[in-house]
Amino acid sequence: MVIDSGAGLANATIQQRLVPVRLFYDFLMEEGLRESNPVGRGRYTPGRQRGRQQRGLVPRLTKLPWIPGDQQWLEILQVAREEPVHNRVMLALAYDSALRREELCSLRTDDLDPAHRTLRVRAETTKNRLERVVPYSASTGVLMSAYLAHRATVSRARGSLFLSESRRNHGQPLTLWTWSKVVRRIALAAGVPRFSTHTTRHLCLTDLDRMGWELHAIATFAGHRNTDSTLQYIHLSGRDLADKLARSMEHIHAWRIQMLTSADGTTAEVSR
Repeated sequence: MVIDSGAGLANATIQQRLVPVRLFYDFLMEEGLRESNPVGRGRYTPGRQRGRQQRGLVPRLTKLPWIPGDQQWLEILQVAREEPVHNRVMLALAYDSALRREELCSLRTDDLDPAHRTLRVRAETTKNRLERVVPYSASTGVLMSAYLAHRATVSRARGSLFLSESRRNHGQPLTLWTWSKVVRRIALAAGVPRFSTHTTRHLCLTDLDRMGWELHAIATFAGHRNTDSTLQYIHLSGRDLADKLARSMEHIHAWRIQMLTSADGTTAEVSR
């Protein structure tokens, strides 16, 4: 970034830049060259009074993850329909199974169980090193069958599920960067530049919450160790929350009316 460009650094970038500075001051304290660390951690800073809450040098900002609206999603799908089966099945799996980019690109042929429409996400490919088995839909299964037939024309060897079809790396495992370029191209063609390889994961987990899944079930599906991580992924719009409130109030209203109009002795006793 050019210093005089007028564009500031993202909050996450600033936090990363502060880490080596903070560690450097920790080293100086260990060597006895300083009594305190001026770069706070946000909870406890060495050299300051214990038990007191300390603010970080730069406040940590947390933004809601972006997910596309219905019309934006339709624009993405319209462009994706024209893609080769290779790209379409990857996009379908990324959403259907809420896969991270590395989990998707690292899938192997023996991770797939077409009979039960499940796939194994190996621990070494996940962010938190937790293995999980996730399902995919019947529609994705049809697309997967078409892709496997196509893959056999590229290579019949077992190994990576998704292979490059370029002249330079023909038959080699598809890289993370190649998949990112594919998704970026689709996003720009659809006029939705904010769409990325991680958007499908956010969208899937949000949709599961919209369908009424329990938080722990969503966390298991996503491969999160705790529900705090899941809550960061679930992004309900104001309209979603309003609908949830309306449905809840409708239920409560119906319950109260039923209690008021009931003729049993319990209700009559309460009314007295």
